[in-house]
Amino acid sequence: MKKSANPAKTIAIIQARRSSRRLPDKVLLDIGGKPMLQRVVERTLQATCLDEVVVATSVAPEDEAIVQLCKRLDVPVRQGSVFDVLDRYYQTALAFEAEVVVRITADCPLIDPRLIDQVVQAFFDWGRPSSPASLPDGEERENSLSLRESERRKEVISGQREVREPFWDFAANRLPPPWRRTFPIGLDVEVCTFQALERAWREATLPYHREHVMPYIYEEERSVHVSTLQSPSSIPSALPGYFRVLQIDHDPDYGFYRWTVDTPEDLRVVREIYAHFADRDSFSWLEVLEFVQRHPELTQINAAVQHKSVHDVDERISPSKRQN
Repeated sequence: MKKSANPAKTIAIIQARRSSRRLPDKVLLDIGGKPMLQRVVERTLQATCLDEVVVATSVAPEDEAIVQLCKRLDVPVRQGSVFDVLDRYYQTALAFEAEVVVRITADCPLIDPRLIDQVVQAFFDWGRPSSPASLPDGEERENSLSLRESERRKEVISGQREVREPFWDFAANRLPPPWRRTFPIGLDVEVCTFQALERAWREATLPYHREHVMPYIYEEERSVHVSTLQSPSSIPSALPGYFRVLQIDHDPDYGFYRWTVDTPEDLRVVREIYAHFADRDSFSWLEVLEFVQRHPELTQINAAVQHKSVHDVDERISPSKRQN
């Protein structure tokens, strides 16, 4: 098990199942000689902010292949509900004693470990008094992060883990409309406290809340929102019963790029990207951005793909069974 210097035990949970509607078996499809799920796992493991990386799959018989892959990779795996993914996350977080949960999905093979670190860092500290007022961009951000992570690793080695609460209940670099998405689709990182996840698990009843895990936390009627493009002085006071939500935004806006894998067209784009990088796993999202900007024809391959709404739920199961 990894050990980060975060002030709370931070677990990344990668949700994965084989029964995709638009691209069946996608999490096991080959990308540069490895199954897509393996690409996601190996890139997530490069993040320095995580204490553990766990795959959460379902109890469906076809998902036994995911269990076997995880065993070969020596990655912890836990099985749970097929459609109630919120319950699957909660039970996994409970079993691994997570204090902070990082949500990653198995259809994002370009997920950037540096970005995971940045979102988790912001979750703990952005806007906190005496913390940096904003996140630096690009190379400057990565250099400053490397320095901070170096100091955190020293704390781990010395056995000193600073004790402090996260400053936010939830943070993400993507949210559905009416909020903006400023990072490419497929770099999605969501972070929440175990307490926020547990409250959602106890209170959420709508099918899309249960299937998509986090909407109950960040929806407007239960939360106050701040963007990292705003001044920390705009942070509202804590309101009883409301979640404090931080959105990590990027300027300029690259939210029109589609780097996730949900269709054959998406798969073609990602395979082209991995081929360019000689199928290695160490490239950053900024390197991918530079590549696709030099080859705009790539973005046309999946430009017509409609991104799924957070309100979409799997129609293959009846409403009475959607939480099972």
